[in-house]
Amino acid sequence: MNIPNLGLGCAQLGNLYRAMSDETAAAIVDTAWARGIRYFDTAPHYGLGLSERRLGAALADRPRDDYVLSTKVGRLLVDNPGDPGERDPEGFDVPATHVRRRDYSRDGVLRSLESSLERLGADRIDIAFVHDPEAHVDEALTGALPALVELREQGVLRGIGLGMNFDDVLAEFVRRADVDVVMIAGRYTLLEQPALDELLPLCEQRGVDVIAAGVFNSGILASDTPGHTYNYDAAPTALVERATRIAEVCARHRVTLPEAAVALPAAHPAVASVVLGASSPAQVEANAARASARVPGALWADLVAEGLLRADTPLPEEAT
Repeated sequence: MNIPNLGLGCAQLGNLYRAMSDETAAAIVDTAWARGIRYFDTAPHYGLGLSERRLGAALADRPRDDYVLSTKVGRLLVDNPGDPGERDPEGFDVPATHVRRRDYSRDGVLRSLESSLERLGADRIDIAFVHDPEAHVDEALTGALPALVELREQGVLRGIGLGMNFDDVLAEFVRRADVDVVMIAGRYTLLEQPALDELLPLCEQRGVDVIAAGVFNSGILASDTPGHTYNYDAAPTALVERATRIAEVCARHRVTLPEAAVALPAAHPAVASVVLGASSPAQVEANAARASARVPGALWADLVAEGLLRADTPLPEEAT
């Protein structure tokens, strides 16, 4: 698949939680490009198509063969029959001009990709993920994935897979379907590693690339001092305390919590890329610096010794 090892997650380009200007969105992509980032991930879900439109505009003048582009299927955007003054209820600061309709059928996949290409202004998409099908396993297995396999065999797509927050469901799909790549969000991080139980060993065995997203666990690991957001909600006290202990170990080794949070998932042999979102050009710069930071092996050894990291976690090379 040759997925670059660092990607830009583009949910924020869809006004996730708060609005940004078109100029800021373009500057985020420009900064990512200047820092060597060549993988961009988006979805119709992000801002009811706004992320795709902004990303496509920002990449319009870039050589198409120089970057990898992924989007997602499973949520069709249909006109909102309600009040035109409504705002999107799913966390994006945009007018609710459309509503999302789950559709994991073959026809739904084809319609979704056609609409995404139009919004992106692109001639092709490299990777298509089935988005959040944890409650629609059978529909995805019989509808969405066979349609994507067909497109891959026709050369329309380079790779196909699934993206969600549930490592056990992703493992089921890897066992039962012919996929190239999976995106796991928030389940293989410095704070917790449940994907080590089954998903990551299975992907390594079957040659399925893994993209690690949500490595800051939606905020708790995103700053030197642990935040209080986890899984898009208020973080439980026990997790804040655990993150605080991890941060203290990091500080002893002169490493920031976010630097360690980026380094750990990248070290697993099945992980091809770490995708980081950004709400400003400065955050892109900060994330790129974090991704290149050197983390001493003694830090990981201390985390394991203090029961803050699973002993079976593959560690960055310096630790070996």
